Amino acid sequence: MPRATHIPLTSDIPAPPIARARFGIGEVVRHRLLDFRGVIFDVDPVFANSEEWYQAIPAEIRPAKDQPFYHLLAENGEGSYVAYVSQQNLVADDEDEPVDHPAIDNLFEAFEPGRYKLRPEHRH
Repeated sequence: MPRATHIPLTSDIPAPPIARARFGIGEVVRHRLLDFRGVIFDVDPVFANSEEWYQAIPAEIRPAKDQPFYHLLAENGEGSYVAYVSQQNLVADDEDEPVDHPAIDNLFEAFEPGRYKLRPEHRH
């Protein structure tokens, strides 16, 4: 009968650092460099968009990929849209005002200063 080979369960290869998300779903945030704000509706632990999208960002302001990225229902002076923003480029919004975006009522219910409450059917 062949002898079983021992395979170690640990490795000498260090795991990459895991960045923690500073913001959560429903929080209202503002872009640190650009003039827009929005409510977070999803979080990626690291960059999860296309390389084409990433390369379209000017190199001098292009964020690192190994940080959380947030999906926002965003608004600015020209209208509303969906934005994808790195953690390094977000700050808490201090307006305590709701965000004007047509998709908010589909995902969120009550607005409390600085935060929206996720609808029960979207919680998991």
